[in-house]
Amino acid sequence: MSRLVKPYGDTQNDGKVQLSFTLPVEWSEAADEAARQLAGKMGFTDVQVVDGRSIATGFSFFVVYGSTPQSVDVDAIGSSARPHAMTMEEIDAFVGERIGRKIRVAGACIGTDAHTVGIDAILNMKGYKGDYGLERYHAFETFNLGSQVAVEELVRFAREHRIDALLASQAVTQKGSDIKNFTALGELLEAEGIRDDVVLICGGPRVTNRLASELGYDAGFGRGTLPSEVAAFIAVTLAERASRRE
Repeated sequence: MSRLVKPYGDTQNDGKVQLSFTLPVEWSEAADEAARQLAGKMGFTDVQVVDGRSIATGFSFFVVYGSTPQSVDVDAIGSSARPHAMTMEEIDAFVGERIGRKIRVAGACIGTDAHTVGIDAILNMKGYKGDYGLERYHAFETFNLGSQVAVEELVRFAREHRIDALLASQAVTQKGSDIKNFTALGELLEAEGIRDDVVLICGGPRVTNRLASELGYDAGFGRGTLPSEVAAFIAVTLAERASRRE
């Protein structure tokens, strides 16, 4: 059974969307018309340019309203299941029972990325939205390597410190820089022969679990992720791997 949905604007399934983009032209009424026609060529109908203005010499920014005839079957889209988040106390108890030692976790913002808010929210003691970071857990030993960490440095650190789980964060995504860096990290771990020794996780505002799987990662965590969700995934994954080896 399928469940087709369209964007919602004023009424259900009216297909209304808001689109914004920049054109490399000076702003004018003709530029507004160019934006309207462009949106029409994209397949939108009832197009209105509700905002158009100059943002720099030779560049204009537009906000466009329109309707799309397209719909999507949401029931046909699968999602990769991840362990349900446990409380900090439950995770500590689980690790003590199933792993029997502290889990060593290292995280960093890789490449030239200097945005540490996400990785800090997961690792630092304060955490995020009242959910404590991994530093506060008895079951984890954490290493926050900060920002602008080369993938070579992260892999070297993982090998030298016998890291169980690696968290690679990337907020900067221009021209696919996040994909390139995530891919480079996975490939280097493979080349060093330690990919199977770590739980490999990527994170960032545009990261999804589906994307992470396509890149060969064990999981991906995006916007709104709580530290306990990451902690639970690491703990359960390591316990499952240990059980398979027995």
